[in-house]
Amino acid sequence: MELIKDLRSKQKEIEGLKSLVTNSAEEKDMLEMAAEELLEAVEEEKRLQHALFRTLLPKDEADERDCILEVRAGTGGEEASLFAMDIFRMYEKYSQKNGWKFDAIDIMESAVKGYKEASGAISGPGAYGKLKFESGVHRVQRVPVTEKSGRVHTSAVSVAVLPQADEVDVQLRNEDLRIDTYRSGGSGGQSVNTTDSAVRITHVPTGTVVAIQDERSQHQNKAKALKVLRARLYELERHRLHTDRSKLRSEQIGSGDRSERIRTYNFPQGRVTDHRVGVTHHAIEDVMEGESLDVFIDALLLQEEMDAIASFAS
Repeated sequence: MELIKDLRSKQKEIEGLKSLVTNSAEEKDMLEMAAEELLEAVEEEKRLQHALFRTLLPKDEADERDCILEVRAGTGGEEASLFAMDIFRMYEKYSQKNGWKFDAIDIMESAVKGYKEASGAISGPGAYGKLKFESGVHRVQRVPVTEKSGRVHTSAVSVAVLPQADEVDVQLRNEDLRIDTYRSGGSGGQSVNTTDSAVRITHVPTGTVVAIQDERSQHQNKAKALKVLRARLYELERHRLHTDRSKLRSEQIGSGDRSERIRTYNFPQGRVTDHRVGVTHHAIEDVMEGESLDVFIDALLLQEEMDAIASFAS
């Protein structure tokens, strides 16, 4: 393994430098240079040891997968739907920044053209691994565009990030599926399509329901619905198999459950706070543009690594 070879090579280099510094009759300048190189070599040895240790930690095989993003407006009425749209677009911009492909799967608009619900597929190396801790309740404090008196309202949006699954991961049997078709409807219930192109799929054994009406083609809506259904069933199975790991994560940096409040976006004060790691960032516009989201994501991934090391050591 390359890391082990590099570490052994660095340790030999350190032995040679130590010998030079302690036993040498070299000039003062040469000794100082050797002592400096020794310090640098020891730091590099620590870095290599840490990198090697990280390779021994248990890994989530889903981290390298693509993912499904689901955003739902919660408490706060129309303002919540507007914030849901902002959050959905934030992840779209963040995906573009990382060179990932972002495809909207389904969007259900509200009366004020916000998003009651929205889902998207994010494809790219390590997409799920970076976004997995975004699941939970995102709370916003701001003056809604509909507010005449300038009063600050508090609204909430729930986010779920699921690793994408393929047919090998989740076997869907026809007898377990109930597929209904119906006419697509826009915000306020008006019809946006004259054919029964919308699709609702129910997985009878688990009661999981997915409805898609984004495309004009029934076939396309069905394909999208099956993709989301597979992701949800895959996550259910992962949760069942990894209850111990989920418990550890719950105790340390949050459960990733939709009901857990994870982050607050305070627009009047221009700050965003993640309650799991206690990190506050004071450039809210940069966060909403997907530019500074890594401030929180990197802190959460570092916390995950520290928890894994602590668990491994014990």
